[in-house]
Amino acid sequence: MGMMSKLKDAQKKVEETKERLHTVLIDEESNDHKLKVTITANRTIKSIAIDDELLQDKDMLEDYLILILNRAIEKATSVHEAEIAAVAKAGIPNIPGMDMF
Repeated sequence: MGMMSKLKDAQKKVEETKERLHTVLIDEESNDHKLKVTITANRTIKSIAIDDELLQDKDMLEDYLILILNRAIEKATSVHEAEIAAVAKAGIPNIPGMDMF
């Protein structure tokens, strides 16, 4: 198998991994369980659950959303980058000086 073929296979596997990451769900929840967010490893928000108490205080709800969404996005980004890097590294031929992953 030539190098171009290996690179095309690696690219195909990366694309397949990106598609699979749409099904990997990450839950993030506030410590007091008043807000829960579920997003995919591709950073698409799937659901947000808000306790009724938070609906009474707009400022608090906004603070919770910012905090929990940012934490969820950070986790999703870590999972996404690790998965893509692993697939890319496995499929790229060992070329001296090309240790970018």
